Amino acid sequence: MSTALLTAAEIDAADLADWRPISNALHTRLRTGNFATGLRLVNRIGEAAEAADHHPDLDLRYPHLNVKLSSHHAGGITDRDVALARQISEIAAGEGVAADPSVVEVFELALDTPGHERIKPFWRAVLGYRDNARADDEVRNDDGALPPLWFQGSGADEPRQRFHIDIRVPNDMVEQRVQAALGAGGRLVYRAESFVTLADADGNNVCVCNGT
Repeated sequence: MSTALLTAAEIDAADLADWRPISNALHTRLRTGNFATGLRLVNRIGEAAEAADHHPDLDLRYPHLNVKLSSHHAGGITDRDVALARQISEIAAGEGVAADPSVVEVFELALDTPGHERIKPFWRAVLGYRDNARADDEVRNDDGALPPLWFQGSGADEPRQRFHIDIRVPNDMVEQRVQAALGAGGRLVYRAESFVTLADADGNNVCVCNGT
């Protein structure tokens, strides 16, 4: 079982047109159109996953199926995820189902604090979360049904918005999302290589982050 995490360049070189890497996982949305097709896809993907001894997250809704692939034992994307992603794309194509990876996203909560060690135990307990073994500044919901909470370092005396939202979208969708928000009355606060901070008319911040 491979434990070697793939780099961003290696994932890009894999040329997975139906998938986008976000937060250490591969994501796609399959436009099923109806529940019958969706259930058929779930069953076929499940059979392929069992044969590969792999366990994707499948979220069936009307009219689409969200799929998330990550090697839990390694804490990120490995060649096993790439192989199963290709197989799932082939299964979907065989069912006449198109992928729409441009719409996938990951929702996170961020809490500004000068010292996360002091408050993390409280939030872990009150939310019923667990520590993230790969990041000391984050607590997570074990089954991924609820958004993770990470603690953003800030100065003790500086003015800060205690909670803010992070939206992680595919790298090629960041600017489109930013421009849509600016066109809807937002303003640009800060632009970095991996994220853009925006504010609404009341000054509440949100970060639009790339997938990697």
